[in-house]
Amino acid sequence: MEHRNSLNIINSSFLIGMPLLALVSVVFYSLTYGISWVEPIIFVGFYLACGLSITAGYHRLFSHRTHKAAWPMRLFYALFGAAAFQNSAIKWCSDHRRHHLKTDKEEDPYTVKKGFMWAHMGWVMVDQGEEIVEHVEDLQADKILAWQDRHIFLIGFLVGIVLPGAIGYLALGGTHGFLGGMIYGGFLRVVVVHHATFLINSAAHTWGTQPYSTANTSRDSPILSFFTFGEGYHNFHHTFQADYRNGHKWYHWDPSKWWINVASWFGMTRDLHKIPKKSIESRKMKTAFEQSSGSEDVPSEVQAKLTQCVQQLRKGFTDLMKRREEYKLAKMERKKESKEAWKQRKETHKARIKACKEQIAQARMEFKQLMQSIKFSQPIASV
Repeated sequence: MEHRNSLNIINSSFLIGMPLLALVSVVFYSLTYGISWVEPIIFVGFYLACGLSITAGYHRLFSHRTHKAAWPMRLFYALFGAAAFQNSAIKWCSDHRRHHLKTDKEEDPYTVKKGFMWAHMGWVMVDQGEEIVEHVEDLQADKILAWQDRHIFLIGFLVGIVLPGAIGYLALGGTHGFLGGMIYGGFLRVVVVHHATFLINSAAHTWGTQPYSTANTSRDSPILSFFTFGEGYHNFHHTFQADYRNGHKWYHWDPSKWWINVASWFGMTRDLHKIPKKSIESRKMKTAFEQSSGSEDVPSEVQAKLTQCVQQLRKGFTDLMKRREEYKLAKMERKKESKEAWKQRKETHKARIKACKEQIAQARMEFKQLMQSIKFSQPIASV
């Protein structure tokens, strides 16, 4: 018998009531006590701790296993992830792994195909049948996450509501200190982190570009990244789920990747997985080609030219990595050589590296010419 969705009273009351509570509390507190420097600092501190626990912890570590983390880091994510009030890591990741397995299909728990608001928060506000927890055996075997799953609401209340209040009490003293910390670091922060996360399910599947894949509704939006701890490069993420970065270029705004990377300096994270640049660029080439050619039948010679460009690009990057590694090893052994011998060897290595870069540039140029020939329906000229 087909299940009919019904309103989840608890979730709906929380998602609607918390913004109202936060608004009334902030207005009341501000008019009664005023605002010092303490309340904004508590808000920002808990916003960062809880937000990163969702994006770097729940998402990139637990859901996708893009890297490994030491137990103190996993405990941090468990505590402040609970404080984000988005369910336990085990259940959150179960939903998210299903989302990636069934993106845009009926089984996708927050598919945008059912509407923007459904993907944003509607899916949490209704009962969609019996709760399904699957594909998370690895997480259930983690003692920290199993403990968090058993005590999720108590941990969330203590860390997400009581702790910011206690910090406010210590900083300002009295009832108003506790209220200030609880309202700004608790109520208001919960609402902001909620909707920052929800935007990834809704806006990141609605607005933006698709440079890496058109297989689903995921989009890249640099603007959205500023509100989501770097999660706005969502088309990249759906295409390369195993990469610990969402913004793969150094200048892409992605605080989550910076957090994970810096943590590796102190041994808190390790085995950070990065998709090779050759795979990223070749995929981008293929997607651009598909978008330009559309649904039209592509002549075999055009398809062959694309294959040639992709192969040349991948070979260029492979050779470049090899030549750079050879140069690195040579620099480590330079003390064994005379100054003149090293100078000659250095020039040889640099020439090889330059040749690889030229090969990559050549592949890019030929691809650009290929795209222009498709756009203007001109014959493909040889380079």
